[in-house]
Amino acid sequence: MSLLNYWHYITLGFIFLIFLGGVISSFKEENSKIFFPMLISVTVISLLLAVFSVFIVDKYTKEVELYRLENHRLLSIEKIVYTGVVKNEGNHAIGKVTFEIKLVNKGHATGNVKSGSFFKPSGFLDFFTGGSDVLYQPQTITKKFVVAKNLRPGDAKAFRVHFDYPPYFRNVSQFSSVSGH
Repeated sequence: MSLLNYWHYITLGFIFLIFLGGVISSFKEENSKIFFPMLISVTVISLLLAVFSVFIVDKYTKEVELYRLENHRLLSIEKIVYTGVVKNEGNHAIGKVTFEIKLVNKGHATGNVKSGSFFKPSGFLDFFTGGSDVLYQPQTITKKFVVAKNLRPGDAKAFRVHFDYPPYFRNVSQFSSVSGH
């Protein structure tokens, strides 16, 4: 399945016409000193426009929603499991659906963490050895998972993902999002 839809082709075709106009005008330039700078600048600008246009068209044509998100913590193996359903709400197929979960430890707001949780020691030897990071405990964890591929318009797919849960997290806030590419 192609990741591009007809809006991508229309936009890229328009950018190609701009590129062609720039190349033609650079060939018509009478001053030979600015021929190559014109050609290079038209090429760079067209490439940047093409890359940004793909992301912009993706943002407005590939709509995916997240339903029935649930989590279960498995204490015996120190993992957390997220289950849910993603659905393509748009009119175009989505090549890859990414689920992102962000866990934020709110223990620091209530004073339930030790001072070593935020202080990351550094010193002269850490510059050469990279540090051991024994005392450092991150207070925010972000994970990304590809939960569906080739999702047609109107289709939904259930997913299940798991990852290691930090045992020092207390009173956790979670933020989830899905995106289609």
